[in-house]
Amino acid sequence: MSEDSSNLVSLPTANSANAFDLRRVGAHPDYWYAVAWSDELQVGKTLGRRFAGEPIVLYRGSSGKVFALEDRCAHRQVPLHLGVVIGEQLKCHYHGWAYDCSGKCVDVPYLGKERLPNGVKSYPAREVDGLIFVFPGDPLLAESRLPKTLGSSQRKDYKTRRLNREVACHYTFMHENLFDMNHQFMHRKQMGSIKAQCIGRQHGEDWAEVEYSFSRTAGKPSMGEKVIVDLVRKRGEPKKDFSDHMRIRTDYPTQSLRVWIGRDIQLSSDPVLDVWLGYTPLDTEQRTNRTYGYLSVKKPPVPGLIHAVWPFVTWFTERIFAEDKDIVEHEQRAYDAQGADWNNEVFPAIRDLRGVLGRCGSPVE
Repeated sequence: MSEDSSNLVSLPTANSANAFDLRRVGAHPDYWYAVAWSDELQVGKTLGRRFAGEPIVLYRGSSGKVFALEDRCAHRQVPLHLGVVIGEQLKCHYHGWAYDCSGKCVDVPYLGKERLPNGVKSYPAREVDGLIFVFPGDPLLAESRLPKTLGSSQRKDYKTRRLNREVACHYTFMHENLFDMNHQFMHRKQMGSIKAQCIGRQHGEDWAEVEYSFSRTAGKPSMGEKVIVDLVRKRGEPKKDFSDHMRIRTDYPTQSLRVWIGRDIQLSSDPVLDVWLGYTPLDTEQRTNRTYGYLSVKKPPVPGLIHAVWPFVTWFTERIFAEDKDIVEHEQRAYDAQGADWNNEVFPAIRDLRGVLGRCGSPVE
């Protein structure tokens, strides 16, 4: 699909900011956002988390189910994550006010149950593939938008590592960074000189997709890169540089990246690399985010080989992610210094993406 009039982003004129400022568009609350790993929250324990400046307490009841409430006691506004879990209820640390999983105040020890005050806000909470998600928006939309699975993270024929870091930038910079493989020059120390070629792009109301092939113009691949690509090749198949086909897709508000290799690529087949990413804004202005993700590599035919070489994959991907984190934080600092979005974006695929993020997001007050 080519660009159309529904795209909200236009190119800036000389010496002027963009008419539409994407960095003032917040992550829309009517979607599920990851806030913790499942194994971070034990039975009978609490965790304090944030979504776009709103404090949220997670707690796991005696049944093992996870609940999410506003992290402020209705009495003195102190954090409920300091409190005590009793059964399926959460009791405030300060005066012992108790709340059930819906946020209703069910006990004030010194008043009796006949004179109970109002409670606190509750949020739908679910666990999917080892991550705890909350739904900050309209709860009536929650069930229909719950993700079914997160990439290939739970498949036994893949080896998976977690991605988890706080990044000091607006979440839209994260989407753009992954989507635009023309920034491979920045990774030259890790990968040599790689030239990306855009071979297709599509977009819809709430999604955008771009596809690439690559060629190496100088340098040699790192060991981590070789592990990801070469170990799963069929015997006798000629080796090519890095990858044969990469597809990056934003399905608002998450992203995925998949890589296929082989002489006759079938994109319906299993990718050699499957990455799922979600970006949860932390502060009110949404200038920081917590990135949660899974990176899954297809296991080679030799049993146990992937475990032996996994340290190279970890080292390689950590170096790449560190460079990406550094550059998007530089972008955020440039935005803060200029006070507006002055990006002179010319790549059509990123303009598609910016349109999706603009349409699907909500203004930051």
